[in-house]
Amino acid sequence: MDVAIDELPLRERKKLRTRHALIDSALRLFTERGFDAVTLDELCESVEVSKRTFFRTFAGKEDVAMAPLQDIWLAFLEELERGEPRETELLRVLRDALLAAVDRVAVGDWPRRAALSHRLVAVTPSMAGHNLQFCDRTSRAAVTLLHREPDVGEDRTLHLRLAVDILVAAFHCALGAWTTHDDRTAGGLATEVRRAFDAIPDVLTMTVRPKSL
Repeated sequence: MDVAIDELPLRERKKLRTRHALIDSALRLFTERGFDAVTLDELCESVEVSKRTFFRTFAGKEDVAMAPLQDIWLAFLEELERGEPRETELLRVLRDALLAAVDRVAVGDWPRRAALSHRLVAVTPSMAGHNLQFCDRTSRAAVTLLHREPDVGEDRTLHLRLAVDILVAAFHCALGAWTTHDDRTAGGLATEVRRAFDAIPDVLTMTVRPKSL
């Protein structure tokens, strides 16, 4: 994920630059030629790194292509874990952790990378499947972290998972809206996230009128 590179030790700067180069090259090649048409050998050659170096950073092609969006959720889990306990609505805690993650990660060239990744998921079945698996693992990890909060018993697992699933759905709606913007910025994504969360109460009480026969 994007951080202040100049503040890192030399070894970490090199690793981060290689990571960014792999992500950028993967997104460019997959967009131009299609995900399945680009081999791992071609991707590594485009950045002049070995497969061994690639696999020290990513688990596979799906992983590197999804990295911009996955970074948001990894940061979300970190924010959730280090957040101070407070008495407030669960969805607000989740929303605030997600917004903090967006603020941390969505810097530099992240908006462009995230938009490309989002488009690729929509047209690449293996990436969509990878995304579902990652989403489920992340949701489970979030529920585990929430169970550490005071007064949250095992009998609340269903409620916690539903809350996390609502969070994920709200972010997907926000991300979809954000990618249609001509000027995609971190602030714009945060605005869409807040807008999606603000709509949740009305959605939960919304009624529909059946069509007349």
